[in-house]
Amino acid sequence: MKFTLTAQDPLQKPARARFTTDHGVIETPIFMPVGTAGTVKAVHQRELKMILKAQIILGNTYHLYLRPGLNTIEQAGGLHKFNGWDGPILTDSGGYQVYSLTEVRKIKEEGVTFRSHVDGSKHLFTPENVMDIQRIIGADIIMAFDECTPTLANIITPNALLK
Repeated sequence: MKFTLTAQDPLQKPARARFTTDHGVIETPIFMPVGTAGTVKAVHQRELKMILKAQIILGNTYHLYLRPGLNTIEQAGGLHKFNGWDGPILTDSGGYQVYSLTEVRKIKEEGVTFRSHVDGSKHLFTPENVMDIQRIIGADIIMAFDECTPTLANIITPNALLK
């Protein structure tokens, strides 16, 4: 991947940049539609490109890992061939699920163990294997495994602030 800063003006926010990936060029700032399970629901790919002018879509590592699964994606030749999207794809790390799936996950030093919401099976996500999973998926841009921390809005209630 190649990154080029194309405009930097202290009064212009955000700065403009160009990412060149194996599957195309991304000009920032951009709108990135979310295709959680590999494709953007209810929007045809022709509409994504022609109407929404989407340059990239986002896939969710956790959900793709569980369903359709890495074997299926790998046998198809990667997510691009599986879903027919010929543009760049960014995959998140699954870190949001660490935050949102509190009832079915355990955080330990080596990583996070999840119980699948699909079939109850147990899966360990580590910083290392999440990178491997995203490589198997075939993303152009991959994210490091992160953990979303709770915000003050989740911790402090409005009544607590009034006391």
